[in-house]
Amino acid sequence: MRLGVEETLGALNAALGPGGPVWFKETRARHLRVRDFLAPRRALQARFGDDQVPERVVHAIVGLQGPGVAPVLSCAPTPAGLALQLRRSAVFERVLGAVAAYAAPTVPAAPGPRVVLHCPALCGSPCALRLSQLRAVLVADHLARALHAHRVSVRLVPAVRDPHMPTFLQQLRVDWPAASERAATEALRSRALAELTPARNAEALPPGALGRVCLKELVDERGRTTGYDPNLDSCLVTEDLLAVLAELQQAVQDWAEDSSLGLAAAPDAGADSCMVVHVVSCEEEFQQQKLDLLWWKLDDQAPLRQKHLVCGPVKVAGAPGTLTAPEYYELRHAQVCKASALKHGRDLAQDPAWMEIFRVLSVATIKFEMLSTAPQSQLLLALADSSISTKGTKSGTFVMYNCARLATLFESYKCSMEQGLYPTFPPVSSLDFSLLHDEGEWLLLFNSVLPFPDLLGHTAALPCTAPGLHITARTEMVCKFLVQLSMDFSSYYNRVHILGEPRPHLFGQMFARLQLLRAVREVLHTGLAMLGLPPLSHI
Repeated sequence: MRLGVEETLGALNAALGPGGPVWFKETRARHLRVRDFLAPRRALQARFGDDQVPERVVHAIVGLQGPGVAPVLSCAPTPAGLALQLRRSAVFERVLGAVAAYAAPTVPAAPGPRVVLHCPALCGSPCALRLSQLRAVLVADHLARALHAHRVSVRLVPAVRDPHMPTFLQQLRVDWPAASERAATEALRSRALAELTPARNAEALPPGALGRVCLKELVDERGRTTGYDPNLDSCLVTEDLLAVLAELQQAVQDWAEDSSLGLAAAPDAGADSCMVVHVVSCEEEFQQQKLDLLWWKLDDQAPLRQKHLVCGPVKVAGAPGTLTAPEYYELRHAQVCKASALKHGRDLAQDPAWMEIFRVLSVATIKFEMLSTAPQSQLLLALADSSISTKGTKSGTFVMYNCARLATLFESYKCSMEQGLYPTFPPVSSLDFSLLHDEGEWLLLFNSVLPFPDLLGHTAALPCTAPGLHITARTEMVCKFLVQLSMDFSSYYNRVHILGEPRPHLFGQMFARLQLLRAVREVLHTGLAMLGLPPLSHI
């Protein structure tokens, strides 16, 4: 079984006896020089009074064992609290001897609830897509990937119908289905016609509108305690609205097998066994609330669990608020091409291989900008060229640059090995990980490789049973993690010469370091895959 940060924290807290969690994992380099976990002094005083932690408790902590619990070297009182250090060479050996287990999400023992992800921004055309709607699309795509990775059965709605939208989504590396045929709306239309309220003052209805349906009763029944806008009173029913409802209805009723993952629908495939998550921009939320209530009004089998993941507004510094999603992409693409021309001293825009790299870099820039902030918070975009620099440590370009550096490192080793300078890579079981004593090496393992499965789990966690209409998602976690990983790797790579002189007495440390960086590479590639981004071999 793999070691886990959460398993270790759970065992440490249990060893202190009854009470809330006390221990936390250190992340900063200056603290990791002396400890890996800390139980703060004030928290211990609240638990044990002014007396010291009993010796028997400290002794039990040092001898901690259990599934997923990291081996402990020492535990001692300090002015900051109870400081614990792990047996680092043993942790290196356990983790780097099973890299695949740490570079992939933990598959739950039992399947989670079925999830319908609905992103209404995809009902239109790309040229009408505002930046706040683009943000909702990218959040929905990222959340779908995270849920799929954890074997959650997901349906994506709506299937896009605009002929230009599939091309634009492919450009953005967003994986979303295209429509083949429309879902039947006859039953919903009949029910809607029966529920229509008389027109007020001979109200003129727009084309495609059937009339209005009163929602006030449902708002009074459900809305006041769950978060629906109390000003909702009626909904104008249109053919387009019925088409959206029909597609949502079909997604719930006819849960098909997800052939791409080989997953079949759960045995309890009724409407109550799934959750519908509407991923909407803040401008779309009011209309989406109307659609929710209308669904309940017209369909007795509508799911009881409908949640809204509302993405905050997107503000653009120094630019008009009318910038569309395609214009934003073209701007970033032009900036990437310009930066590359300055770096390489020539225009590479006509080289097909480089053009694909430029497209990936453009999308990476956009996704890291859009996803590095918690989705419910306001996002401020800066459109200056500095946003795509490989020297800035917060950008998607910086992450892709370090991905390419890792690829170059392993390609250099391969070429040198083929020339006879280095031996072939030995079995991992024969490596001596006690040779890894640089603080940057522990930083990479302890902050990046070891906690990665837990991070993926948090990204895919949806509060299914939380009360209320609105939910949050941690879609910012992967981007922030990859940025920090890239910063730690860049610092280490700039300071430590990995491929040393071809002398036999230096090979042991070199191979231990390469195995660590193999793990870093695999974690980085998995994280990028959660964003729909391929690894790059050069920039």
